[in-house]
Amino acid sequence: MTGAEGGIDGSCDPRFAGVREAFAKNFAGGDLGASCAVTVEGELVVDLWGGHRDLARSLPWQRDTLVNLWSTTKMPSALCVLMLHDRGALSVDAPVADYWPEFSANGKEGVLVRHVLGHTAGLPVFDEPVDDLAVFDPAECCRRLAAQPPRWTPGEGSGYHAETQGWLLGELVRRVDGRSLGSYFRDEVALPLGIDLHIGLDDREFPRVADVATLHAVGNRPPDPALRALEDPSSTRSAGLVNTGAWRRAELPASNGHGNARSVAQAMVPLANEGRSGERCLLSPATIERTFEVQADGIDRVIGRHFKLGMGYGLHSQKTPLGVNDRTLWWAGWGGSMCVVDVENRLTVGYAMNRMLGEGDVRAARVVFAAHAAHAG
Repeated sequence: MTGAEGGIDGSCDPRFAGVREAFAKNFAGGDLGASCAVTVEGELVVDLWGGHRDLARSLPWQRDTLVNLWSTTKMPSALCVLMLHDRGALSVDAPVADYWPEFSANGKEGVLVRHVLGHTAGLPVFDEPVDDLAVFDPAECCRRLAAQPPRWTPGEGSGYHAETQGWLLGELVRRVDGRSLGSYFRDEVALPLGIDLHIGLDDREFPRVADVATLHAVGNRPPDPALRALEDPSSTRSAGLVNTGAWRRAELPASNGHGNARSVAQAMVPLANEGRSGERCLLSPATIERTFEVQADGIDRVIGRHFKLGMGYGLHSQKTPLGVNDRTLWWAGWGGSMCVVDVENRLTVGYAMNRMLGEGDVRAARVVFAAHAAHAG
């Protein structure tokens, strides 16, 4: 079937036929709509999409369909901060308060930029719950985070900053550069590289956005807290907002990037290619090496599972075996999206979908390991 009929469309290098087969298995199991992509040495070797972008299954997923990526958004957001480090605008080893003086309140003088990148800053949630409108007010969210104390000694283990990492990194970018993180990503990465990935979506792009079938919408219970290693434990509030215009146009650098598998994989190409994408250099090899510096390696206080975390990205380990070597960086989003970067083999794999699943979801992993196998073969 073609994409116009709700089946699989796109291109796939014959060497990676196994990726297409793995992708097809997801639809055979009743998936709604999705895309997957693989790059090798910066070249797009797999670019597939299929299914439907609406809950009624009447609109086919197209090549340029966008979807909310949930926490896979954290990958390009971390890239922006690493680029600023690489350019000398900030240091990942410096206290956050060096750039954001108000942040030093209540014992946070020792919170470093790398603590935020590694989910070890001790600010995984707001001390006081926020309402729906507050999440669209970054200034107020940052004021709250700057005022509250850390919940543990910063740097001593992780506690997944599911939503708060976005405001923290976003404010760092704004303080040192003057632009919002979404604007910085657009100007310095997306536009120069021709990547269709947005942190803060223009209203004119709304018609090509896939509706998200949330866990409740597809009849699945929310994921078990002990099994959220590949999911974003954002609140039910966020799931209820995801298909609204307010959510799409907001800049939530932890959770509301809009793109597809191709754009995510292409955005991460610099990490797999010594900092380069085409003719442009975004990072030095030295800064890429810093992403592998272990920030936490143990049971995460929020998720309850063992994580090995580097500087902005998850690291391959026996507990989270998402690669085939230790030179692997990864992150994933609530409900199923994922991107894996195999730095050793100069390979990136992206997966994005609009049907959220919880416990037992293997769709992205099926595609990722098919890509590993194809490359090895």
